[in-house]
Amino acid sequence: MERRNITLSLPKDLLQKVKHIAVDKNTSVSGLLTRVLEELVNNEKAYQNACSRQLALLEKGFNLGMEGKIPWEREEVHERKK
Repeated sequence: MERRNITLSLPKDLLQKVKHIAVDKNTSVSGLLTRVLEELVNNEKAYQNACSRQLALLEKGFNLGMEGKIPWEREEVHERKK
């Protein structure tokens, strides 16, 4: 996999905390950020796939056992009791 360098500007106190986390996880700041960014990309891809699946289900519709016919009239459903 080809790699590219980027320049990243972080507040000093945040960078210090990130360095400590990287040391605790036995990795570098670059490795830690790579892992976090990969997770972000994978989550976004999974979200998009889930949206596509749900939209396809909505397009297809659901079998409610009515065979496309509604056995009641609107007035019956919205009948007001006095």
